[in-house]
Amino acid sequence: MNVKAIGIKLIINLIVVFSIFGIFYDASLVSLLLISLITTAVAYVVGDRYLLKRFGNVKASIADFFLAFLTLAVLGALLIATDMPIVLASLFAAFLLTLTEPLLHVYMTDRHSAVKDDRPTPIRQMGNFQTEFAEESDTDPANNKKDPRRDPTQ
Repeated sequence: MNVKAIGIKLIINLIVVFSIFGIFYDASLVSLLLISLITTAVAYVVGDRYLLKRFGNVKASIADFFLAFLTLAVLGALLIATDMPIVLASLFAAFLLTLTEPLLHVYMTDRHSAVKDDRPTPIRQMGNFQTEFAEESDTDPANNKKDPRRDPTQ
């Protein structure tokens, strides 16, 4: 279990959720903390542990957007009592979270072996190439006249 990666993800989620939902919806701190914790857990388990390992950074980041949007929209509708629609705030919060996901995915794949792909990396073997340096000479038989400057017999 990657405690440091989960901590980074939780801090990012706390900042985004507290900023968006706390400012616009005047939600309670307990509701915001619960939304952040559940969103972090779902995104880590599904997005980082499963999708990142199998599909790579780009596809996992795109999937994380939809996963974060659905989680935030459902939890926001359940835990925040408001007359304003939650969907727009959920979209904006999911967008902000998605901006940080590729950076977190790179950190996780570099630092933690649990997220790395189990397949061996292909070895690219390049040939043993040499470079030849030589003077070019005139190889046209019609121009095969001896140059007096180059002829050592003269």
